[in-house]
This record gives sequence, C-alpha cells and structure tokens, in this order.
Amino acid sequence: MPESLSINAATPLFRVDKFAVPAGAMPAFMAQVNRINELVSTLPGCMQNLVLTDAGQGSDFNVVTLAEWASDDAFTTARAFVQQRHAAEGFDPAAYMQQLGIRADMGLFRPA
Repeated sequence: MPESLSINAATPLFRVDKFAVPAGAMPAFMAQVNRINELVSTLPGCMQNLVLTDAGQGSDFNVVTLAEWASDDAFTTARAFVQQRHAAEGFDPAAYMQQLGIRADMGLFRPA
C-alpha cells in the first residue's frame, strides 16, 4: 500500500451513528443514549462525544451520535469496555432497537 494511503493508528477515528427513531420511542431511546454517552465521555481517548437531533429538516434519521477517538487503539479499547458493560447489565443494543422499531446506520470515519 502506498505510504500516502496507509492508515496511521494515531489518526483520529470518528464513530458516527444515525438513528431513525419513532416519536413514541424517543424518550426511552434518548435516556438510553444519554446514559451510554455519559459513560463513553469518561473513557480514555474520547476527544468529543455529541448527541444531535434533527433540526426540523425532515431527515429520515432524527438522532445522530458522533464520537471522536484519539486513535484506533482508543476506540477498540472503549468499544470492548462498553460491550463488557452491556453484557454485565444484560443489555442487548440490537434487541433494544428492534423492540422500539429503531433503524440504525453506523460507521467509522476518518478525516478526509
């Protein structure tokens, strides 16, 4: 791979999750998102952690979360920690979203 295209593990990594949340599920979903984001914000390497809601433009996705991680390692460590916490609490995010009728589009991004 050419050096200019190689991925530097110290390059910031962004986790961007978009959710289409039915109106009736919004209060419960936002409470859960805020609980998780409070935890994520305390983890090493979390540079910023935002929860955004639709500004009334009619997007299919009405909630977006964005977390900036200092590096791939910081993200990988944080993801493992959060997954372990969910398992210990008996919380299954996929089942929770399915139960509430929430559709998600999640991805990892780098600065262009």
